[in-house]
Amino acid sequence: MPSNKSVSDEPITQFINCRILRHHKLQREDLWVRGGKILDPEKLFFDEEGFADYRIDCENRIIAPGFIDVQINGGYGIDFSQASDDYSLGIAMVAKKLLQHGVTSFCPTIVTSPPAIYQQVLPQIRVQNGGPDGAGILGVHLEGPFISKEKKGAHPPQFIRSFNIGAIADLLEIYGQLDNVTMVTLAPELPNSGPVIQELARRGIIVSLGHSVANLSQAEAAVLQGSTFITHLFNAMLPFHHRDPGIVGLLTSEKVPAQNRIFYGMIADGIHTHPAALRIAHRAHPKGLVLVTDAVPAMGLPAGCHSLGQQEIHIDGLHAYVAGCSEEAALEAASLHPAELLNLTHCKGTLDYGSDADFVVLDESFTVRETYIAGQQVWKK
Repeated sequence: MPSNKSVSDEPITQFINCRILRHHKLQREDLWVRGGKILDPEKLFFDEEGFADYRIDCENRIIAPGFIDVQINGGYGIDFSQASDDYSLGIAMVAKKLLQHGVTSFCPTIVTSPPAIYQQVLPQIRVQNGGPDGAGILGVHLEGPFISKEKKGAHPPQFIRSFNIGAIADLLEIYGQLDNVTMVTLAPELPNSGPVIQELARRGIIVSLGHSVANLSQAEAAVLQGSTFITHLFNAMLPFHHRDPGIVGLLTSEKVPAQNRIFYGMIADGIHTHPAALRIAHRAHPKGLVLVTDAVPAMGLPAGCHSLGQQEIHIDGLHAYVAGCSEEAALEAASLHPAELLNLTHCKGTLDYGSDADFVVLDESFTVRETYIAGQQVWKK
C-alpha cells in the first residue's frame, strides 16, 4: 500500500559549526536538511515550530555543493568507450568510486568510436539519481566523432566523421539514438554543422565546441546557432592569436549576445593547461569556468599502458593542480557552473533552500572528508 508519510514527517538534520558556500561566499551558517532537500530554517521555526532531530558538528569543516563532472571518460580500468557484456556494471563501479572525490553527479563521456560502439553502449547508460551506490548520471557526453582530424588529440582518426547533409540523420546514423544524451562536442567549421547545432539545441542537448580548427567568426556563428560550451579550453583547438583568437576569443567576444552565456571546460591539472592560462581565462570570463577532470580509464591505476576507446595511451603519473581563482570560485566552477550549463540549478549545484541535498564536506585544506547525496552520507574518509 502507498505510504501516507509526508516530507514534513521526515527527520531534520542540522549541520552546525561549519562554513557553507552560499550566494558565492563561504559564510558561517548552519545547514538544515530534510527529505533529501536543503531546508529553510526560518520557515521551519515560524511555520512548523520544528527543531532538529539530529545535529552533526562540522567544526573546521566547509560544506559546498556536490561536484558535477561533465567530462569523464572512465576510471579504475573502466573505459566508457569500450563495449562489454558487463558495461553497466563498469559504469556503476566508477559512479561508486567517484563519491570519494566529492562527485555527486557526472556525465559519462564517449570519445570518437565506430558506430557499433555507440549503438551498443548508449542504450545501457540511463539518467539516474545518485545514492549510496554511486554518483548520479546526468546523461551522456558524446565527444566526437564529428571533429577535426587536425585537432584529434587522442581520438582515433579512422573513425572521425563529417556531416553529410547537416541534419539529425547524420547523428542517428552514427549514434543510433540520442536518448539520455546531454552533450555533444563537435567542430563548428565542418560543412553543414549549422543545422545540426540548431537541431541539437532545439532538443535541449548541449552543443560544445572542441577538437576544432574554427576561427572566431565560425565559433561566433555556432554560438548564435545554439552552442553554449567549449570542450577543454586551449586544448585541441587553434592557439590564441592576436589577429584571430579562434574559439578562445568567445570568452570576450562582443558578437555574442549577453543572454548567450558561454561556459568553458578546463582541465586544471597544471599539465593540460598552464596555471597562467587558467588565470587568464578566469579573469576574462569568471562566470563561465567549468572544472572537468577529463579522466581516462587509468584514473586510480598505476602508471603504464591503458586504453582510451580505440587507442592505447601511456600514463606516466596523475597530477592535480588548481590555482588562479578564489576558494569560492574554484568550488563554484566544480558545482554551480556545470549545473548552470546543464540548466539544473533548480535542483543541483547550490545549497539554496529546496535544492537537492547533494553536498561535500571538506577540511580546511579542501580535502574531501564526506560526501552526501539527498541528505544521506554516501562516503566518509
